[in-house]
Amino acid sequence: MTAASKRGVSPVQRTVEVVDETARQHGVATLTLAFSSDPVVRWAWPDSERYLTYWPRFVEAFGGRAFEEGTAHGLEDHVAVALWLPPGVESDGETVMNIVRESMDDQRYEDITGVFAQMDEHHPTDQHWYLPLMGVEPVSQGRRLGSALLQHALERCDRDGLPAYLEATSPRSRNLYARHGFDDVATIQAGSSPPLWAMLREPDPSVA
Repeated sequence: MTAASKRGVSPVQRTVEVVDETARQHGVATLTLAFSSDPVVRWAWPDSERYLTYWPRFVEAFGGRAFEEGTAHGLEDHVAVALWLPPGVESDGETVMNIVRESMDDQRYEDITGVFAQMDEHHPTDQHWYLPLMGVEPVSQGRRLGSALLQHALERCDRDGLPAYLEATSPRSRNLYARHGFDDVATIQAGSSPPLWAMLREPDPSVA
């Protein structure tokens, strides 16, 4: 019995690929399509031109080190992509903040700074795997591709005996992560922002 089935999730059998440096631009493009209607992301960049200008740069700064670490995962020619940061690897926080400062007015910047402060407060300090971004192109959603990507990565978390951590940016993604064993740690919200949910999944002790 797999860890997924023990947690009440039916296994999804698909071949997960590494999104390497040669496919990096494709992976970022997939995440740009995937988050085009995300409530938190489009609150941050409601203008479509600004979204298309700044979001790909944000993806690179927030989760792009996964491409370099070989921990960016994709399915079906990268129509679904997950960027995982392994223990000890962090987002490029300085570049993230430079991007939001450049792209937002003062009030939006103040609010999102509050969001990031709460994200930092709840981020685990012990060894863990972090999922900054995961998304599926809109035309491919509803086919359980996200579940397949999660199962693949969480099996590694279980083998490593390490927790997995993320912030869900919509009720739909929160429900998906909950089905895969993630529990709410905190609700994150500042100023006019929609809520995010900090979520943690402990490893399956029977696997490690």
